[in-house]
Amino acid sequence: MATPHTPIAVVGQSDDFPVVCIAPRRGWLALDLAELWTYRELLYFFVWRDIKVRYKQTVIGAAWAVLQPLMTMLVFSLFFGKLAKIPSQGLPYPIFYYCALLPWMYFSTAMQGATNIVVDHQRVITKIYFPRVVLPIAAVLSGLLDFAISFVALLGMMVYYHMKPAGAVIWLPAFTLLAILTALGVGLWLSALNALYRDVRYVVPFLVQFWMFASPVVYPSSLVPEKWRLLYGLNPMAGVIEGFRWALTGHGQPPGILLAASSAAVILLVLSGLVYYHAVEGTMADVV
Repeated sequence: MATPHTPIAVVGQSDDFPVVCIAPRRGWLALDLAELWTYRELLYFFVWRDIKVRYKQTVIGAAWAVLQPLMTMLVFSLFFGKLAKIPSQGLPYPIFYYCALLPWMYFSTAMQGATNIVVDHQRVITKIYFPRVVLPIAAVLSGLLDFAISFVALLGMMVYYHMKPAGAVIWLPAFTLLAILTALGVGLWLSALNALYRDVRYVVPFLVQFWMFASPVVYPSSLVPEKWRLLYGLNPMAGVIEGFRWALTGHGQPPGILLAASSAAVILLVLSGLVYYHAVEGTMADVV
């Protein structure tokens, strides 16, 4: 009997129709690039569906992608900036916080979307075969539209403050990719766990809140003592957020050891997430 993560191959042919053999795929990882390319149209459908559901019957539509980080930035600028006087690396507080909220909002939205996507598509999972890893990938990619809209708003703010992107902006795609991989790695773990244990979704809001204050969103990483910098960098979003600030504004020091530790953590997170997702994939249709 076929398991949900098994590929289909034609191995023979009778007089009237092909003989199809369904056999389990071998290996540790659930990421088969050739198979993903075969199902690229399905991936596009899931991404487009998530975007449509997010903005369907909304009053202001895609403007929510700007309002959420904008309002959060105003609160942070007032309380952590003007009142608490947290250092901002010489940047205006709105720019300092918005540069951090841009990747953070993308990460938190993508992570929460990936957590619920397997359960939300349980009817599809139990009826047809497709590579299940498509689901968390789609949740992560669909958040890039909000990210792009918010980025345009950031460019407008930089024009208002008469700031030009620094030469380090060429590293911005690398930091964006790092944020995508971080969201994918965490999403693989949480989506698989949520398929097995439905109370995982209730833990995620607390995890997001705790993770934000453990990342340099409301403060610069320079406040972290040097001896703890490597350990602090094991938080993947630490390197991403500091990298975004540095690449866009040129202020502060390049992430350096912080980025190296964060990159290593992201690689470990994605690989372990793929292994665990692949292990759970075989019983996913039965438990959702």
